Amino acid sequence: MIKPILASVAVAVTAICTPALAQDYPIKPITIVVPFSPGGATDIMSRTLAERLNARLGKPVLVENKPGAGTMIASEFVSKAAPDGHTLLLAASSLGIAPALYSKVNYDPIKDFTPISLVASVVHVLGVHPSVPAKNVSELITWAKANPAQANYGSVGAGTSTHLESELFNTMAGTKMQHVPYKGSAPALVDLVSGNINVMFDAYASSKPFINSNKINLLAVTTAQRSKLLPDVPTVAESGLPGYEAMPWLGFVAPAKTPATVVNKFHAELSEVLKEPAVQEKFQSLGLEIIGNTPSEFAGFLQKDIVKWAKVVKDSGAKAD
Repeated sequence: MIKPILASVAVAVTAICTPALAQDYPIKPITIVVPFSPGGATDIMSRTLAERLNARLGKPVLVENKPGAGTMIASEFVSKAAPDGHTLLLAASSLGIAPALYSKVNYDPIKDFTPISLVASVVHVLGVHPSVPAKNVSELITWAKANPAQANYGSVGAGTSTHLESELFNTMAGTKMQHVPYKGSAPALVDLVSGNINVMFDAYASSKPFINSNKINLLAVTTAQRSKLLPDVPTVAESGLPGYEAMPWLGFVAPAKTPATVVNKFHAELSEVLKEPAVQEKFQSLGLEIIGNTPSEFAGFLQKDIVKWAKVVKDSGAKAD
């Protein structure tokens, strides 16, 4: 009889403590796990949010960088953390893309996480070397089809959003541009500027200096609607490839089974932080557009995003290992 009694006591204690934790949350420092190296736009964004959330929640909000394995190291770490809201993942699009790209992924992007909110989209653009005789997407498609041996595109790495955006373009346009993967945006941009590659989808923030100096010709943005940061730049869809849309995103998720009260409290404070003018200005300088939505809206978005990119991976045959 001892074991059943102990089990009943444990269940009762858990039932009592969980609401108490949710009501008093946070009761200790919160750690935001970032799946990228320090110094990049995502890291800077996370530290901006951490500082403001610290002030609102009354507890330290820390940033811990866990880069590597296509963001899977950080994702797996948070999936196994205690579901109490004190360890959160600043997830990227790759959270849902990885299972389609890698043969072994030690987490389920739906079952192992509780969505909190989309935070922002990363403004991505399509740029070409000035030697490419294309002033819009239609002309790029025509050129790529006529010059298959010359047409190639760079990415910031196999399996990254820039890789899959390019493969989505290939699939929809019927082009066969060859993939040249790099270890990051900087070396890829160097080769684009020098003409070693001639097409690249990339974050606007990293491409901007070369666009402004006319070393890269900017053709379009990848989102369904024009970017508020680049209102005069057409979308890929409106400039030659109807239906094309790619929106790299960043958002907060917690481990599965995190109490709804905890999720809602963090979400409420995050929503207020995202309204602050200084935060909005900082995001804009990083090439980010604030989104912000509810946990249920984020959950629905994540499910659709996983299905979309899994199809792109299947259709293109892309693999990261």
